Amino acid sequence: MLAELIHDLEQDYPGVLERGLCLLMSGVSWQYYEALICKLEDRASLRLTYLDGELEVVAPSRRQEGIKKRIAILLEAYFEETDTEYFPLGSTTFRSEQQRGGSEPDESYCLGVEKDVPDLVVEVSLTSGGIDKLTVYQRLKIPEIWFWQDEQLSIYCLREGQYEKVTRSELLPKLELELLKAYILHPQPLSAVKEFRQRIRQSM
Repeated sequence: MLAELIHDLEQDYPGVLERGLCLLMSGVSWQYYEALICKLEDRASLRLTYLDGELEVVAPSRRQEGIKKRIAILLEAYFEETDTEYFPLGSTTFRSEQQRGGSEPDESYCLGVEKDVPDLVVEVSLTSGGIDKLTVYQRLKIPEIWFWQDEQLSIYCLREGQYEKVTRSELLPKLELELLKAYILHPQPLSAVKEFRQRIRQSM
């Protein structure tokens, strides 16, 4: 069982989950995936992704968690400053047995009104490989995906059932992505959010 394997890893290699860990398994049934979600519900730090019998378990590193939190703080500051109604869903598990796919994003939001699936998903990826999350989110019909990788922000919008890479968010078209990126990379998080709020106010 994967839960036992994770427990053994923690016992044999203290701190490994804090450094970041990615496990990939094949031939996993949907029933096992569902059971594992329930079994690991007290391990909110683990992220599970499932696609057509493949299961990926990721324990985000401290750096990954730090970046996703910075993005969340800045995004939520933008929502507040622009009076955009939002519902933060965090790393909620979104899944569909019919579509044989499920994932737990780093951050997710519904905009306007709360819905069954988020309008916007944020993924922070510091490594390559693993399950193709765009395919998972395509099956779940998530309108917009933001990927942070190699200190770059890439945005994909769902158009006619397929994701297209775009240069501007369709959900937040007035948000200057280069400005957001600069404050994600800012060395001082408190100064970053204060300056970011000021820049938003100046642009309104």
